[in-house]
Amino acid sequence: MFEKVQMSRHAGAAAALLCVLLGAQPAVAHQAVPAKLLTQVEPRKGPRPQPGPDLVERGRRLFEEETFGGNGRTCATCHPASNNFTLDPAFIATLPRRDPLFVAEFNPALRDLEKPALMRQHALILENLDGFDRPGVMRSVSHTLALSLTTAPDPATQPVPDGTPALEGALGWSGDGSPGTGTLRNFAIGAVIQHMPRTLGRQNGVDFRLPTEDELDALEAFQLSLGRQSGDEVDRSTLDFAETDADIGRDMFFGINGRALVVRDGTTRTCSGCHGNVNVNNGSGRNQNRSTGVGRVANAPACLDSTVPGDGGYGQTPVTTVSRAAVCGSGEGTITYIGTELFNPPPLVEAADTAPFFHNNSAATLEEAIAFYNADAFNDASPSASTTNPPLGRGFQLDADQIRQLAAFLRGLNADENARSAIALIDRADMLNRGRAKQTLRLALSETRDAIRVLRAVLPVPFAASGAVASLVEARELLQDAVQGNNVTVASQARVALVRARGQIVN
Repeated sequence: MFEKVQMSRHAGAAAALLCVLLGAQPAVAHQAVPAKLLTQVEPRKGPRPQPGPDLVERGRRLFEEETFGGNGRTCATCHPASNNFTLDPAFIATLPRRDPLFVAEFNPALRDLEKPALMRQHALILENLDGFDRPGVMRSVSHTLALSLTTAPDPATQPVPDGTPALEGALGWSGDGSPGTGTLRNFAIGAVIQHMPRTLGRQNGVDFRLPTEDELDALEAFQLSLGRQSGDEVDRSTLDFAETDADIGRDMFFGINGRALVVRDGTTRTCSGCHGNVNVNNGSGRNQNRSTGVGRVANAPACLDSTVPGDGGYGQTPVTTVSRAAVCGSGEGTITYIGTELFNPPPLVEAADTAPFFHNNSAATLEEAIAFYNADAFNDASPSASTTNPPLGRGFQLDADQIRQLAAFLRGLNADENARSAIALIDRADMLNRGRAKQTLRLALSETRDAIRVLRAVLPVPFAASGAVASLVEARELLQDAVQGNNVTVASQARVALVRARGQIVN
């Protein structure tokens, strides 16, 4: 899920230029939801509850089951736990014809809620981020893992104009995907209004009901509980992998041990300049927006469907019009982008099993996503995303071996995280009632299958020689038996195999 410029020693100057340019053209922040709706949320009935398992469990039920009086969709319709809280075309193809995701196909009142062909073929969802009076852009579904570690906004690249509330959170692909102050709580409100209405009139009490403050407390607690937490973090530049390619990829990512990445202007840059510890969006732990040019590639949504506007990313100014032929390689007319064309990524630890990549799902594989940073579209993207500024010569010059090695590093991280998560789920299942334990063990099985899929995605299979894949397969088979018999004892045996697999990925 890459969406970043890899920074160089000139990053400070580039960031300063970016702030000047954005200051000259202030961007209106936040998803453009009618402000009056934000005042109609029912206040909580008592004191704000303390975080804990009960609140998280209530949030899970709301996330997976509550339709908020709307069209039948829930939060989990687009963020299913069994698919890493995201959507991809293969998963969508498994859903029944009347699944709520497809409501635009069978409810005439919601015919324009989605672009069904783009959703089915490319897992793209329609978002009216610039206002419901403007055509919506098409975006991929961000996963909701590790939100507690990745949503602190950076005012340098996510400024707000005078009179607009300061961002308290950076959410969505452009950091302004949440209404109001941009919090995770407000994101849920925006999601109900955008994705769950009975009609496109979007009237509270008619087309949906807004979540109450009590429900927002629970939804927030659940989402912040997903994936890695601060206690799971390690210095990933020091990890010693069992596979040489992954170690080399680690060195290139961080620019250590004499391995640096060369770009077109002859300087060297690292991935960690923007991606920090492979987790947050930069070294200071802030969620930063950057211009990558990935919205101007030949398979961008606006090229796939001529009725779709360009995705202008953060903000609602400037408005830029470019030739369709220049972006898509052919075609007549123009494409209009509303915004700065600045975007941010989710954390890269979970990248390998949450394909496709970028805000427009334009890269199908991890290797394609890495190779994008060689592309002219990336090289030509300027700090302000303006086509009038000259290229910066920042496009990388990655060869096939380097792409493979960076991918091996990220695949190793992802598989190790899958195994860690599966172990945590097995431990949790041991404390739950029979029904919830079985559901939790299913998620542990899903994580284990993901780890195997991540490592087997390329040939030769990464970490096969270390025995990691064999240990993961053993854990998968044991978890299948545990789920079938709801047997925690068998699950504990799978846990042993998962611990062993982690040691065979990272020494």
